[in-house]
Amino acid sequence: MSGVEYLSATAVLRAFRERTLSPVEVYDAVVARADAVEPTVNALLERDHEDYRAAAITAGERYAGRGDAPRALEGLPVVLKEEQPIAGRTLRLGSLLTEGQIADETHPLAYRTLASGALVHARTTTPEFSCAGFTHSELWGVTRNPWNPAFSPGGSSGGSAAALASGTAYLASGSDIGGSIRLPASFCGVVGFKAPYGRVPALPPFNLDVYCHDGVLGRTVADVALFHNIVQGRHPADHVSLPALPIPAELGDVRGMRIALAVTIGDFPVEPEVEANTRAFAGALKSAGAIVEEVTVPLSLEAASETAFVHYGAIMGAAAVAEIGDARHPALMPYTRQFLAMSAEALERTGVVGGLAGEATVHAALAAVFAAHDALICPTLGTTGFEAGRDYTDGVEVAGRRFPMHMMAALTPVFNIASRHPVLNVPSGRAGNGVPTGVQVVARPYDDVTAFHVGAAAERELGLWNDPAWRPDC
Repeated sequence: MSGVEYLSATAVLRAFRERTLSPVEVYDAVVARADAVEPTVNALLERDHEDYRAAAITAGERYAGRGDAPRALEGLPVVLKEEQPIAGRTLRLGSLLTEGQIADETHPLAYRTLASGALVHARTTTPEFSCAGFTHSELWGVTRNPWNPAFSPGGSSGGSAAALASGTAYLASGSDIGGSIRLPASFCGVVGFKAPYGRVPALPPFNLDVYCHDGVLGRTVADVALFHNIVQGRHPADHVSLPALPIPAELGDVRGMRIALAVTIGDFPVEPEVEANTRAFAGALKSAGAIVEEVTVPLSLEAASETAFVHYGAIMGAAAVAEIGDARHPALMPYTRQFLAMSAEALERTGVVGGLAGEATVHAALAAVFAAHDALICPTLGTTGFEAGRDYTDGVEVAGRRFPMHMMAALTPVFNIASRHPVLNVPSGRAGNGVPTGVQVVARPYDDVTAFHVGAAAERELGLWNDPAWRPDC
């Protein structure tokens, strides 16, 4: 490695402006890195779509003062999740059932990324229909975690997080209906932001699904703030999208801020290494001047999972069945069939009104915490990893407890139910298997800036990405 691959996005853009690095040099370094690691990691798609080096040369001309002025992300290698359509490009969604499918419109996030001058040199892998917390499919194969290839990078934005961790992109996009930005960010030791519902515009009809969030990932809090500021804000394709709330460049002042520490949520199981790293994260915030108080959030894992699956059954399950015709189609991945079956069963068992009652319970529990606190921190997952290539249709074990569905190892769906809360995943350390752990920084509804202040303060005190040892061996 030359070291260029692991510079922050903000540092690379500064070097472009100061002309101490050129877009061509950076692109060549990223390509060489991808050539070296992609046979193992398998996170990138469509690397050969066009002549990206020519685009890097053009970007360099702009920084040299020839032609138009450089744009916000001019020449920076960025990857986009394949699930977010680009007009005229394939839209396979990780499935064998989508042969020949071509997008006829461009997602607002993708449009804004391309318009910013980013060098979108690849798209990234997902599980089939983005309905799993790991990333593999018959179509694209197994995507592996750069920190430990025996494990998955998480999902569904697993390719995006793995690209960041392996040094093949500086910024990446994701989407999140149950943790699909935060889970892979946690497992890959990067930062991912689930903005509050409506902040990042999306496409109909799923822009109207309050559990659905499109968003961004990066290796540092500042990088994520940079990218989020580009993609957020109202868009004509999304009538319910919210005005932008700019994240300031100066972040990390938490002096006097009251922060609630929940080492778990309710009876959600958490492995000892996850708890230890979460407590270290809380200690970092204390060192930064915050007042950290341990709290309990009285929620039931079983009840919260039922609530989420009722919603998935009503929205995603129905849409998927309409698209493919048969939720038991043999070409579907086993985990997809399980997800659709469990969603349909929950919807039939509990019903939409029962699901709303469950959502109200979640909101009430969080409201009690935020009545006295500016932010809440809790683990992103209770587990220290999902094995690469495994479907987990036989369930998952966390801290000695067995559950029927692998997503019950995550603490993330709570904040898709409570979708107006901004949530930032920030690395908290590593487990003994080498896989990173993460903490969710949750702020009050629509208070995006506080989440970034808390995340930046913990990141500064822990110093992980500033440590050259905080790099995968791949």
